[in-house]
Amino acid sequence: MPKELAVNSDQTLAFETDCHLFQDCGYPAPSLWSFQFEPIFSIGGFDFNKPALLAILGSVLVVGFFWAAFGKAKVVPGKLQMVAEVLYDFVRTGIGRAVIGKQADTFVPLLVTLFFTVWMFNLWAIVPVAQLPASSIIAYPIALALVVWVTYMTVTFKTNGFVGGIRNLCVPGGLPKPIYVIVTPIELLSNVFLRPFTLAVRLFANMFAGHVLILVFLIGAWYMLGTVVGTFFAFGSLFMTLVITVFELFIQALQAYVFTILTATYISGALEEPH
Repeated sequence: MPKELAVNSDQTLAFETDCHLFQDCGYPAPSLWSFQFEPIFSIGGFDFNKPALLAILGSVLVVGFFWAAFGKAKVVPGKLQMVAEVLYDFVRTGIGRAVIGKQADTFVPLLVTLFFTVWMFNLWAIVPVAQLPASSIIAYPIALALVVWVTYMTVTFKTNGFVGGIRNLCVPGGLPKPIYVIVTPIELLSNVFLRPFTLAVRLFANMFAGHVLILVFLIGAWYMLGTVVGTFFAFGSLFMTLVITVFELFIQALQAYVFTILTATYISGALEEPH
């Protein structure tokens, strides 16, 4: 008879059980339960679980870092201020001014906040004990995408007025008039609805997939322990876990960059005069 687990195998990870290869129990693959967490505590009817605490702590760390660096800025910067200035200038010059142009400085605080918040949320995946990217929980990418969407809509209509804003969003220039019957609804759907949706899903899907992939090999390493042959393959699985983790470091920074540069692109489009 198969060995019974303490809880349903869909709700547990391998390293939480005594289940190993050749012990009459199956490989407990990661599932949706790997991303569902019980509340740790509640305040005023609001429950706080592990992802929520990681999101809050990540936000506090980003704010705290720049507050410590620039709270008492000096003409001759110290080490912390110097590092913060380099990071700030990377977003301002490499993303803001490169994409938006002369008007970029107005939006640099938003771009810097988004870049480092997304990056910090992603980095939790490799932090011991945390080991979960907060952005692999769809609520947080959606919240960030909504901030971008509200900014995008506000800048569009503030810059161009109501009629000009509608034209900016729905009426691309230089096309034959009959084509607008087809193009205008497509542009409206793309610019108003699909942009925030894809912005959130792109970040979520990459972090979700990366975390699942790490779990597959990490659980596999634990599961295959117990025999000489199994231990040999366990080391191979553990090695793949390390390789994927290093690759994830690159993906985490890349996704923060993509999220921010797309935000800058949307803002740049909102500042353009309607055709």
